[in-house]
Amino acid sequence: MRLRTVLATVTAGLAAATCLAAAGSADAVATGSTAAANSAATHACSPSVSLDGFSDALDKTSFGGYFVGNLSALAVDRDGSLAALADRSYLFDLDAKTLAPKRVVGLADEHGAALDSEGLVVDRDGTRLITSETEPSVRRYSVDGQILDRLPVPSALLVSPAGRATANQTFEGLTLLNGGRTLLASMEYAISGDTAGIVRFQTWQRTKDDHFRLSAQYAYRTDDPTLGVPEVQALPDGRLLVLERGFTSGVGNTVRLFLADPRRATDTSGIENLTGQAGVRLIRKTLLTDIASCPSLGATAKQPQPNPLLDNIEGMVVTGRAKGAYKVLLVSDDNQNAAQTTRFYYLRVRV
Repeated sequence: MRLRTVLATVTAGLAAATCLAAAGSADAVATGSTAAANSAATHACSPSVSLDGFSDALDKTSFGGYFVGNLSALAVDRDGSLAALADRSYLFDLDAKTLAPKRVVGLADEHGAALDSEGLVVDRDGTRLITSETEPSVRRYSVDGQILDRLPVPSALLVSPAGRATANQTFEGLTLLNGGRTLLASMEYAISGDTAGIVRFQTWQRTKDDHFRLSAQYAYRTDDPTLGVPEVQALPDGRLLVLERGFTSGVGNTVRLFLADPRRATDTSGIENLTGQAGVRLIRKTLLTDIASCPSLGATAKQPQPNPLLDNIEGMVVTGRAKGAYKVLLVSDDNQNAAQTTRFYYLRVRV
């Protein structure tokens, strides 16, 4: 979802990198030294999350005639590079170490119209599953941007008047779980008729011919009705990392990271209105950290923020695991706005 979208002048060329790297807490503990442990503590956001560093290297840059920004989702490609989706209907391939763009592909719907592209999964065959908030929709694209398939969407989740969803508040997050057998998309905000703050997560099951059919739906409650869900990422055990995000003018962004477990939640696909009725088990969740609690590490903000490190964080991907912690990469969507920043955040997350 674009928050306060304001067009700004595109600056050609790569901006100077401001990535500040630091040893993660797991590495510091491993050394056993007091100095290393103290250093790790300065990078802790919470007992579960630490910040290794951040990078503004791509902020207000361009590549291949495209503005490098508006980034709404990340995925790890089969060759280890990063796929970075812009919500203006194009997709970058980035070098995983330097973040330098290597390739860009434009995207469109069946009629050649641009997408409001928000969620991204690189499937096991290398094709890209991409959501658009416009309808909303989930389509499968080839590496060169050709449409290969389109998934069914429940009528209630369609944008009004076709359904009960609000434009620009639909499918934001997308992830594969259960070894790739299940695809899950998260709505950003509640649909009409549901209690504010209760967000539906829709799933699809993979078929034998590698398509996806509609499956269970679950309900997730945000900490505050003003917060939406911009991203979800599955862990190997079936649990989810979930981002909650909001913006208050003159104050800045709220971004929180949760561990959520949908495995015992009620299938809400047959429930018309979610209004707190008895018998519905919501997705259980645990707060891992508020990103405002992370050390700023010298970051600067172009507008008021509770922590200058914060911006409009919208994308998330698990890039690996080291010393018992997941390596998680976040990215902010700058909305092509001079007052916002395209920033990558390197986290270590213990669950």
